[in-house]
Amino acid sequence: MKQFCWGMLAMASLVAGLIFLRYWKVTGDRLFVFFSMAFAMLSINYLVLAAVDPAFEARHLIYLIRLAGFILIIVGIIDKNRSVR
Repeated sequence: MKQFCWGMLAMASLVAGLIFLRYWKVTGDRLFVFFSMAFAMLSINYLVLAAVDPAFEARHLIYLIRLAGFILIIVGIIDKNRSVR
């Protein structure tokens, strides 16, 4: 059941990333690129969690992918606030 839920979360994250990518094409705002990459990273995280055996000892290292996604969101927000208007 966990694999099914992680698969649904991966699909939802990928769809959100594609929507942000579409908004970037329309507006040209770099914030949407950062959000799109972050949601792609979250999608990868959920796919890896679904594929890895629950007994895998280094499973906590997979969450570094999610951390990278959240760092991308923070970098995008900082970049948006520092941009020259």
